Amino acid sequence: MSKINIISLKTVRWSGWLLLPLVLAFLLTGYIMDGRYGFSKLLDEKTALTLHRMFHLPLILLVLAHVLPAMYLAFQRWGWIKHRDKT
Repeated sequence: MSKINIISLKTVRWSGWLLLPLVLAFLLTGYIMDGRYGFSKLLDEKTALTLHRMFHLPLILLVLAHVLPAMYLAFQRWGWIKHRDKT
């Protein structure tokens, strides 16, 4: 396995674990703002909105960090990108 494949695989794994709590927090703050399912008792709407807005940039960056290496590895598996030789 080439070095870029190892780095891509580790990036996909780490970003996936970081995305999990961030997506859950993003959804939770959205439900708190909406008042659904009794989550509005956890925080007030203004605080939830502030947190929800703060999560946008980290969410976008982590999704890109997760998806781009995963696509690269998938394209290699499918044969759309040729495997690199070990250097």
